[in-house]
Amino acid sequence: MSAARENGAAHRIDGQQRDDLHGEVESRLEQAGQRYTAVRRALVDVLSGGGTPLTLPEVLGRDRALSQSSAYRNLAHLEAAGVVRRLVHGSEYARYELAEDLTEHHHHLVCEHCGSVTDVTFGERVERAIDGALGDLLVARGFTPRHHAIDIYGACADCAGA
Repeated sequence: MSAARENGAAHRIDGQQRDDLHGEVESRLEQAGQRYTAVRRALVDVLSGGGTPLTLPEVLGRDRALSQSSAYRNLAHLEAAGVVRRLVHGSEYARYELAEDLTEHHHHLVCEHCGSVTDVTFGERVERAIDGALGDLLVARGFTPRHHAIDIYGACADCAGA
């Protein structure tokens, strides 16, 4: 199941993709001995429509029925079950996104000024070059990589122009 991305922006998923996503999330939670509650389902819906990693206040702003304590607690359960990834980039708030294997391989552009995080894809040719360069380096050190994630720090378009 993959949310399509184009020019670094995530598109919202359609009904069938959302059904597939919920089925996969339910399966992961069952394997972790947890239930797929209404709150967890709402969190997955918010994150799948986010288009970018979201802070807890952003999550709460997109679904006003969620309480802060319940959302935070359930995000931790979803993270433990491998459904959600928590990103900490030095800003005031952690950001949350669906696990990459539920969406699509991507990287992040992190603004050091405003704290925004934008998903970006590099394309097949660049990914192969990265994998090749990392593979040679890591194999020489006896390290076997599973995957990679790149966070690029700098200034977003809004902050660079300010």
